[in-house]
Amino acid sequence: MPRHTDEKLLPYTPDQMFDLVADVRAYPQFLPWVVGSRVVSQSQTLITADLIVGFKVFRESFTSRVTLERPGHIHVDYVKGPLRHLYNDWRFEPAGEGARIGFLVDFEFKNPCSSAWSAACSRRPSSAW
Repeated sequence: MPRHTDEKLLPYTPDQMFDLVADVRAYPQFLPWVVGSRVVSQSQTLITADLIVGFKVFRESFTSRVTLERPGHIHVDYVKGPLRHLYNDWRFEPAGEGARIGFLVDFEFKNPCSSAWSAACSRRPSSAW
């Protein structure tokens, strides 16, 4: 089961980074493995969204629940789809003139064939920063 953590210092405010990560509709524009997104419902603190992830010829879609705790935390829970589990956590803290971003993702596909590309996917979000 792929698990990846990363931390980066970036020249943006925590609020700017929070807004970027909370914009689920824009994920296909900046997360390389997300090829589609659809927001099913949204409030100030909760988003339910369908995402399509892909790598080469593989495509999988799943539903997740995104909890927004402005300004410092975004948590993603798995609802349904091809995964056994998904745990995704973002942290945003002030650091000098910018922000310290903490990222954790832990997931596992039900289908062993999808697992072949899942390790690469787990490292790609932090490369998008």
